[in-house]
Amino acid sequence: MATEGQKVVLITGCSSGIGMAIAVRLARDENKRYYVIATMRDLKRKDKLVEAAGDAYGRTLSLLSLDVCSDESVKQCVDSVKDRHIDILINNAGVGLVGPVEGLSMEDMTKVFETNFFGVVRMIKEVMPDMKRRRSGHIIVISSVMGLQGVAFNDVYSASKFAIEGFCESLAVQLLKFNVTMSMIEPGPVHTEFEMRMIEDVSKKEFAGTDAETLHHFRTCYLTGAVNIFQVLGQTPKDIAKVTKKVIESPHPPFRNLTNPLYTPIVAMKYADDTGSLSVHTFYHMLYNLGGVMNVSVSLMKCLSCGCIRKRTISPI
Repeated sequence: MATEGQKVVLITGCSSGIGMAIAVRLARDENKRYYVIATMRDLKRKDKLVEAAGDAYGRTLSLLSLDVCSDESVKQCVDSVKDRHIDILINNAGVGLVGPVEGLSMEDMTKVFETNFFGVVRMIKEVMPDMKRRRSGHIIVISSVMGLQGVAFNDVYSASKFAIEGFCESLAVQLLKFNVTMSMIEPGPVHTEFEMRMIEDVSKKEFAGTDAETLHHFRTCYLTGAVNIFQVLGQTPKDIAKVTKKVIESPHPPFRNLTNPLYTPIVAMKYADDTGSLSVHTFYHMLYNLGGVMNVSVSLMKCLSCGCIRKRTISPI
């Protein structure tokens, strides 16, 4: 149970990856400023988190079962928190989906939105009224740079992140009136077991209904270099946790927070051209003409971040 002066933090999706890293970092805060309620669908998967938390487990960190896709589960979880008092809500639970659209089932697409969009909405709807009533609180959503810039063959995942970005951007304006802060954390590639397992799984899929040319582009231009970009440009869950803690402790938390500065020019490029053609054609060339977007070198990314590549007109393909 939280002690006086501690902020109660509820985090979704803590069985591994980013959620686990954030939970551990906050729970092990040297000044013990946070009491962390780490949640996951299946508490049988708690072992890694408990081990990583060390002596913080049972002191500044506790566990609760939570399925963000269930209205009942969300309500039961929040109701079990003392006085339903949550100072900081961190929405991290999410699922990915990669592949040619014509080879993806509507069921799988729906599951992505059920977790990445409606799961976040459920949590906010349950926690927000109490925060508004207290006129205090901070809602954080682990989004993605793909919520700002679409990436080929990540169409549905990107769409789910675009959706939650729009939802939160709209809601943030209203929440200011109640002294409640909204912040988006927007990582690029993050090297986790989840990502690597997903890439391995999709490499074996046939994607029935996809034409041979598109499937060839997916496997040779995109998938072959996927592991490489995660290893070369990817951050770790600890990196994301560090940024998240910094946002929490900021006196004026920014709404949008890119975690990897190498991706700043990509986002800037999109907003530099109101027609959208610059980013679309640039990504086309990166995917098909530069050896695949997943093999773009770090030097090119650094060049972009230093402003060496400036806005210019790219002829239509």
